[in-house]
Amino acid sequence: MFIDEARVILKAGDGGDGCLSFLREKYRPDGGPNGGDGGRGGDIILLCDRNVTDLTHYRFSPRAHAGDGGSGRGSNCHGADGAPCFLKVPEGTVVVDGETGAIAVELLANGEAVTLLKGGHGGKGNVNFKSSVNQAPRKVTLGAAGEAGEFTFILKTIADIGLVGFPNAGKSSLMNILTNAGKKSAPYPFTTLSPKVGVITYPEHYGRRTIADIPGLIAGAHENRGLGIKFLRHIERCEALLFLLDAAGVDGRDPLSDYATLLRELGHYDGELLKKRRIIAANKIDLSGAEENLGAFRREAGGEILAISCATGVGIEELKENLRIFTRTMD
Repeated sequence: MFIDEARVILKAGDGGDGCLSFLREKYRPDGGPNGGDGGRGGDIILLCDRNVTDLTHYRFSPRAHAGDGGSGRGSNCHGADGAPCFLKVPEGTVVVDGETGAIAVELLANGEAVTLLKGGHGGKGNVNFKSSVNQAPRKVTLGAAGEAGEFTFILKTIADIGLVGFPNAGKSSLMNILTNAGKKSAPYPFTTLSPKVGVITYPEHYGRRTIADIPGLIAGAHENRGLGIKFLRHIERCEALLFLLDAAGVDGRDPLSDYATLLRELGHYDGELLKKRRIIAANKIDLSGAEENLGAFRREAGGEILAISCATGVGIEELKENLRIFTRTMD
């Protein structure tokens, strides 16, 4: 199960109360105040971890509470600070405030840590209120409540390249070839039910590229039809887009029409997506009718269109090299 959105209820720790205490010893029966301060409540801290792939944990455990601060004690003993609560989230997580709808924070880089909610301050013990005119203060303050809130965690996949195309265009097969991802492949729609990120490796001095397989789009996806906008958001952070088309039109579709539909759906969702660099690959070039369809596509659309076949391996190395050149990321 791939979970890319979860609503959570979070509470930072409350501060401990200050202590009301006076020194009482055998030869000092009326000693001064010695009540210690309360400890500070623990924070809610988000930690970006590349080893976390989705938000499944928060779907089934939506509540988290940091530790409360300990109360102060006599002999000027301060209460212990509450333990912070660390919540690990995947790279690309957006945190939306449930009350305002505003983005509270985005976590993009592995190891990045952000304090989302702060723990309450500890209360003051009566030793803090001693003065020349009040040698035995009976005043203390209570610990402050920690911050609390409801938030929605939304995962937007981070990858150099976003792989988009209609169901059955061959995206899962291409991912297997490029990344050895071992993805399920079958001749029916929506083989891919969740975004998957794979790594394309190159010779050492060329580094690597990450590619995200976005579930098959259909007409009306921006209106949440099919798998809809649930997965369109995973394209937002990709540096470039790889459009994979079925050149043979196995399902009775026309590659040029498919390409126009994909552009329209992306544009309706977010016009900025159309500004990203594009690579167009026409798959299944080995099948009957593919060469004719590709020729018509090139005459109408113009630009470079790579002819490939996931079944025979034709054009795969050229595509792989184009993906390397087309993206700037280097390890």
